[in-house]
Amino acid sequence: MEAGKNELRRSMGVWTGISVVIGTVIGSGIFFKQGQVLETAGGTTAGLMAWLIGGLITLAGGLTVSEVGSRIPETGGIYIYMKKLYGGFAGFLTGWTQVAIYAPAIIASVAAYFSQLFANFFGIPMTWTPLIGIITVVLITALNSLDNRIAGAFQVATTSIKLIPIAALVIFGIFFGKADALGQTVAHVTSTGSGNFGLAILATLFAYDGWATLANLGGEIKNPSKNLPKAIVFGLLIVILAYVGVTYGIYQALPANKIVALGSEVPYTVATQAFGQLGGKLIAIGILVSMIGTLNGKMLAFPRMVYAMAEEGVLPRYLKRINQAKEPIAALWTTAVLAMILIVLSGADWLSDMAVFVIWLFYAATFCGVFILRAKDRKQGITLDANTFKAPLYPLVPLVAIGGALFVLINTLIASFSMVLISFVFVALGIPVYYYYQFKNK
Repeated sequence: MEAGKNELRRSMGVWTGISVVIGTVIGSGIFFKQGQVLETAGGTTAGLMAWLIGGLITLAGGLTVSEVGSRIPETGGIYIYMKKLYGGFAGFLTGWTQVAIYAPAIIASVAAYFSQLFANFFGIPMTWTPLIGIITVVLITALNSLDNRIAGAFQVATTSIKLIPIAALVIFGIFFGKADALGQTVAHVTSTGSGNFGLAILATLFAYDGWATLANLGGEIKNPSKNLPKAIVFGLLIVILAYVGVTYGIYQALPANKIVALGSEVPYTVATQAFGQLGGKLIAIGILVSMIGTLNGKMLAFPRMVYAMAEEGVLPRYLKRINQAKEPIAALWTTAVLAMILIVLSGADWLSDMAVFVIWLFYAATFCGVFILRAKDRKQGITLDANTFKAPLYPLVPLVAIGGALFVLINTLIASFSMVLISFVFVALGIPVYYYYQFKNK
């Protein structure tokens, strides 16, 4: 198709947007991170507060990005925001980082985790997990190659299903749990250390990551200036309630030291305790659905940024091809192939940690963009219309978002200096690519 005919379909409403936010954030973290966060925090009260504060920092980021997205309602997400705010070079590095590092690494890690749980549930040898992960990516990519309303409906369905095990854990813990949810301390300290509240918040922030992927769909959301902020804010509020609720329910159901000792087995133990062996299996199915929904949400959103960059002429032209269903088919399958390569060749845990660190660099810069946009409004005497979303309690909310970003970056720098250096190398590889396309497009 000709470039002028490339046009994505605006068919996603606010409920699909909310489902994308919930679906891309709630994956395995809330189920598997309970022991780590609790042990790091040192007690149940501090652990619960860590999940709450991590959620509030994430919400501040969501409110801040919502204002930027309301002003720049285009496909491409923070790639477009960074370009509009800081120029083409910064925009390209943002997009390059997502295309080359963040998107394929996150998709690969989610598919790898899914394949491990899938193999364990069905008794399949673990040597088959790379193949299961690849097949999963292929199937989800094929689904997203159809009309985006199909992938959107699948997102709504999986999001609804994934809330069932969350509700079960919350209800059982609150009404039938016999432990004290608050006031317990962790008696045994392992190598992760105990009583470090800051690192506990950091762990929850990684579990909350993924909400900004909705911004990549700005060109396909109906009335994006109004619906994009609604979807991000309400989606994050639901996620925060789910995370804090599950945490409280688990703390009420099991003693603190047992939660730490069980690690990733916590949800199965609570479910089995509540509903017997069947309950454990249902929780496993719920987590599998949760992870497949997360994978679908990321595959729905990430390729749109690849498409936007190809449209701008800073990535190969073939990546802006769309199919008869008006889907960015080349960007979809290129992202999928990169993810499948990483499933075979790379360590998913390490790559996902690096990807999350790198993306927070650009989150921080995007958060600062609110101050730039408002300063331009004052200078030019512009009054925003009623449909433009404004971050509440300005400048407090954007400052909290920026503070949260700096917190993530500094703590990661201290904890994993070598990983940070390697991540900067990957970002820097985009510099010659940028100048190549600058020269080519002259």
